[in-house]
Amino acid sequence: MNILKRYGFYFLLAGVISDFLTPYVLGVFYPQLDQMTSVMSLFGDVDSPVRQAFLIWSVVAGCFYVLALPALYTAFKPTSHRLAGLAVLAIGAYGIGDCIFTGLFSVDSADAQWSFSTWVHNIGSGIGYAGFLLFPLILFFLYRVQKEQMSRRYLSLFCLSIAVAAIYGLARLPQLNQFVVFKQLGFWQRLSFIFNYLPIVYLAMTQLKKRKRLNN
Repeated sequence: MNILKRYGFYFLLAGVISDFLTPYVLGVFYPQLDQMTSVMSLFGDVDSPVRQAFLIWSVVAGCFYVLALPALYTAFKPTSHRLAGLAVLAIGAYGIGDCIFTGLFSVDSADAQWSFSTWVHNIGSGIGYAGFLLFPLILFFLYRVQKEQMSRRYLSLFCLSIAVAAIYGLARLPQLNQFVVFKQLGFWQRLSFIFNYLPIVYLAMTQLKKRKRLNN
């Protein structure tokens, strides 16, 4: 456990980096998939040539997020047990629901009916993505309790994440597919994820710099 507390924020960065790189690295081996219009879960579709790599990669990325949880809780426990627990729940929900479940329960886009695997995948992704979105808001409250100025940065990042996520949500509506801007579903998903990664990366870098100062 001490190892996880010590290196947890490195695991958190590793989770973000591996998660972020997934569609771009695998996209090299799956040129038929249009990154601008296709959601990332299609890399794990039963007909995908990179299916196994995507499923394994998703589980590994999710494990990195889970391994970071002890360090995350330890960092904020002195501020608020409840808010620290919510921060852990948010990242844990994403790591398990949207990464590990994606790797264990893939989708079949050719099947008109949702299978059990598709149900688990979509429900897990939904819960995980909600945690992903709410994480910067939880950080805002944590740093507000600490009376830190950086709380405003997390609030700004949260608002940006919500704004882009709203466009991504609208792009998923069949009624809006006729509009050019909403046809780029894959683009909006990837952009939404980038704005979700930013507060996690900023937090990890801040905590690692803080630890470095304390050790010097």
